[in-house]
Amino acid sequence: MAPRIVCPVHRWLLLALAITFAGAALTRSARAQGRPAPDSSAGVRAALSVPTADMLRAHLRFLSDDLLRGRAPGTDGAKIAAEYIAAQFEALGLEPAAARGSFHQPVTLIGVTPDPSFVIGVQRRTRALTYLDDFVAWPIEPDSPLTVDGDVVFVGHGIQAREWQWDDYKGTSVAGKILLMLVNDPGLVDSTRFLGRTMTYFGRWTYKLEQAARMGAAGAILIHTNQSAAVPWSVIRNSWSGEQIQPEQQTPQSLRFAAWITSDAARELVTEAGADYDLLMRLAQRRTFRPIPISAHAVLRIRSQIRQIRGSNIVAVIDGADPEGRREAVVFTAHYDHLGVGQPLNGDSIYNGAEDNASGVAALLATAAAFALAGPPPRRSVLFVATTAEESGFLGAEAYAAQPIVPLELTAAVINIDRINLRGVTRDAAAVGAERSTLQGYFARAAAAEGLVPAPDPNPEGGYFYRSDHLPFARAGVPVVSLRVGTNFADRPPEWGLQQEQRYIAEHYHQPSDEFRDDFQYDGALQQVRLLLRLGWELARTDEFPTWHPSSEFRPAGERLRIRRIRGGSR
Repeated sequence: MAPRIVCPVHRWLLLALAITFAGAALTRSARAQGRPAPDSSAGVRAALSVPTADMLRAHLRFLSDDLLRGRAPGTDGAKIAAEYIAAQFEALGLEPAAARGSFHQPVTLIGVTPDPSFVIGVQRRTRALTYLDDFVAWPIEPDSPLTVDGDVVFVGHGIQAREWQWDDYKGTSVAGKILLMLVNDPGLVDSTRFLGRTMTYFGRWTYKLEQAARMGAAGAILIHTNQSAAVPWSVIRNSWSGEQIQPEQQTPQSLRFAAWITSDAARELVTEAGADYDLLMRLAQRRTFRPIPISAHAVLRIRSQIRQIRGSNIVAVIDGADPEGRREAVVFTAHYDHLGVGQPLNGDSIYNGAEDNASGVAALLATAAAFALAGPPPRRSVLFVATTAEESGFLGAEAYAAQPIVPLELTAAVINIDRINLRGVTRDAAAVGAERSTLQGYFARAAAAEGLVPAPDPNPEGGYFYRSDHLPFARAGVPVVSLRVGTNFADRPPEWGLQQEQRYIAEHYHQPSDEFRDDFQYDGALQQVRLLLRLGWELARTDEFPTWHPSSEFRPAGERLRIRRIRGGSR
C-alpha cells in the first residue's frame, strides 16, 4: 500500500486539533468534579485566574503562521483558522450557537479580482494612470468586463448632513457623473466644524460611496492623503488590490465602480484640466461650496475574475445561569480574516495579520476560556463571535446583525476586540465608543478594578469607531465598545505609546511585516483580557440594558430596540 501523504498545512491542523481535544477531556473532567456556586465576585476572581501569556502566545502564533496564508476569506487558510477557532470553543465546552448544532454561521460572499485601467481625457489629450502607483479601483457590481466613462465633477467632501448644516451637493444633478472627492470631514481642518478632529461617519470613505450612489453617480474617486485617510498609500494599495470580497446581494442604489487616487495624481489631473488644485481644496472647506465640473472625462475599464465564496462566522455560547436571563446576551466579537497573499514587499507576499487581528482572536479565545472555566456562569448568556470578512467592510458582522443568534433587542452590549496590546504594561485603557452610551460607566469601573485610567481615543481623527465590526451592531441600536491599545506605558516616556502606534500604522498595518515576533510582550495583553472579563462579567450579571446617550446618532435605533424588547420582540 502506498504511504499516505499529508500536506504540511493539514499536519499542523491535525496537531492543533489533537492538542485541542486533549484539552477538552481535561475541561470536561474538571467540570464533572463540580464546584460550589460562587457569588459574583468569586466568579470574576476565578475567571481572572484562567488567561495566561502562554495561552495568548500559542493562539497568536498558530493563527498568524505562514501556513494559513493570511486567512483571506474563501481560502484554505481561512477555513483552517475557522476550524481551529471552532475546535477551541468545543474543547472549552461552549455550545455551538449556529443552526443545526453548528459553530459555523454561513456567510455567502463574492470574490472579485479586478484588473483595471484608468484613462483621463483633458483638452484633447489623454493620460493613463498607473495602477497601484496612482490609483486602485474595483467594481461595485461584480460584472466583467466593465466600462464606465463620464465627466469628472469635484464634490468637495461629498457630504450631505443636515445635523451639521452642511451640503456639498446643493441640489446639483450629478447623475451619471464620476465624482472626485475628499475623505474625512471639514472638522479635520477647521476644529469649529463637525466634531473637530474627531472624525464623524460623514468622513468615512464608506459614507462617501453610499452618498454618491444615492445621488445617482456612476463612480466615485477618493483623494488620498496620509492625514485625511489616517493611513499611508501603501495601506490603500494593499487593501484594494487583489481579490475584493463583496456581499452576495448588492443594495438597490449602488455605484458602478469606486477608486482611490493619490493626491499627487489628483493634483496633476486638476492642473492639466486648467483648474487650481489648492483653490479647490480651500473652497471645499466652505459651507457655500457647490459641485465644480472638472474639464476632464474619465474612462475606467475593469476585467474581473469572479467567484462565489462560502465563508462563516464562528459562533459559540455559554448559557446564562438565570432561566429568564439566559435569553439575553453579552456578545464578544473579533475578526479572524486578513488580506491573504498579495503584493510582495521585501520578498514576502503573505499578509499574516498577526496584530490585526490574530491577536484579537487570541484574546477572544482567552476570554472564552475564562468564562468557561470560572464555574457557574453569570445571569445572562455570553456569546462569542469570530467574524469573517471584516477587512472587506464588516461583512461577517453585517451578516450576523441581519440574522442574529440572540435577538438584537435582547443583546445587552457588543464588546469588539480588534488588535491587542503586545508592547507592555500600560497605566491607561481605551475603548472606542464607550463615551457614546452608558457603557462608559461599565468600562470605567472595569478599568479602575485593573488599576487603569480610562482614556479617550488616542487618534480621534482616524475614525476608528467606524472601522471595525462593532459598527453594524451600533447602527442596529446595540450599545458597543471596541477595545484599543492604551498609550501611557509604564517605564516609558509619555510620548512612546503614541509613537509606537504611529510606527505600526506606517510600517506594519496591512503589510506583510505584520507577523508573529518573538519579542511580543503579553503582560499588557493580559491586562486587556482581564479588563474584558470584568466588563463582560458585570454586563452579564446585571438585568440592566445600557442605553445610548441622547446626543448619539444611534439613539433612535436603540430606542426602537427598547420598544421591541418591551413588546416582546422577536422571541
